[in-house]
Amino acid sequence: MSQTDEELSRETAAGGAPRYSRRLSDKILIAFHHACDQGDFEVSEQLLHILEMMLTRRPLTPDGTRRRNMESLVAAHERLWYLRHPNTGDQ
Repeated sequence: MSQTDEELSRETAAGGAPRYSRRLSDKILIAFHHACDQGDFEVSEQLLHILEMMLTRRPLTPDGTRRRNMESLVAAHERLWYLRHPNTGDQ
């Protein structure tokens, strides 16, 4: 994945220190979907396990996004299952 100069400049704060605009779990979810799009189910599954580990451990701060995170995790599991079993939805 390459970033444009504009994207890199948006993610760099004053003084050249990186400013992260997305949580690590969001980036892993994006990578999961990218791997699914590429048909690399082994990588998708590994990324899903990492995401699951991150989201199911005790949260460091209660930020109220746990339910949304879990819904995203369930949707990711469903997507991978349907991609691995494409003929089950045809009935």
